[in-house]
Amino acid sequence: MTLPEEFDLTDRSHRLHAQRFGDPSAPLLLTPPGLSGNMKSFDYIGQRIGGDTLQLVALDLRGRGRSEVTPAGTYGWDNHARDALAAADVLGFERCSLIGQSMGGAVSMKAAELDAGRLDAGRLDAVVLLDAAGRPDPGTLAVIGSSVSRLGAVHPSVEEYLDGVKAQGLIDPWTEYWDRYYRYELETVEGGVRSRTSPEAIAEDGAYGATQDLYGLWQHLTMPTLLVRATQEFQPGAGHIVGATDRDRFLGEVPNGSVAEIDANHMTVNTHADTVDVIRTFLGTVLGGQAAPDASAR
Repeated sequence: MTLPEEFDLTDRSHRLHAQRFGDPSAPLLLTPPGLSGNMKSFDYIGQRIGGDTLQLVALDLRGRGRSEVTPAGTYGWDNHARDALAAADVLGFERCSLIGQSMGGAVSMKAAELDAGRLDAGRLDAVVLLDAAGRPDPGTLAVIGSSVSRLGAVHPSVEEYLDGVKAQGLIDPWTEYWDRYYRYELETVEGGVRSRTSPEAIAEDGAYGATQDLYGLWQHLTMPTLLVRATQEFQPGAGHIVGATDRDRFLGEVPNGSVAEIDANHMTVNTHADTVDVIRTFLGTVLGGQAAPDASAR
């Protein structure tokens, strides 16, 4: 099982924090996380896909985790996408692939749009959309709002913070990966602990997303693109982030698109063995075997 290497990189005049699973000289797979997510959301996948023939570099987007909090007006999918493409440049790669989860999927689609407008267009080998495609079912918006409400508040202890997350009932089973993910985002402050993630960054990205046409970005997904859809509702009765209608529309409108469905919800799809299998198979086909299975990591 691959262990990560953490590092900082200077990206478009600001600092991003990241971690690498695999050989730094291997083909590059970048992973932008969700709205309030951090790089640790890709630990499960990274440990099982990264290796000698493929490196997975998970990013803390600006304003998240241990990346720099940039000024108001500097967020939005466009800036995050430019950051991801610039990260590939900083790491010395002309070509790369992307796995974007939730909002990170929107960032990946925006990166495809930006790439299409470059003189050297075609630098994206493949895109994986991890439970992200179009507009989520309306009932999921309240769940998202409740999930990000933890940001900015001071909690008496790490344990109480984790208990509050568990009480939302979105993550079952709770594993070491979720414990690591939520502990990573915390910092010690007067009165207890608080998430490092900037509530202002989340609010700005949320407002930006409300003005965007995700479906209009699909036309730029000309590279092989895999949509990994979570088939369980985000929360019982709330609906899905990617509904069945959007799944079918995606297959009809994205010529190089394919879909894999996973028996998980929007959160736990990140830590499901079947997710690893379908992504590994997809990348192995697209990249010519560079994502060979690691049976010992199951």
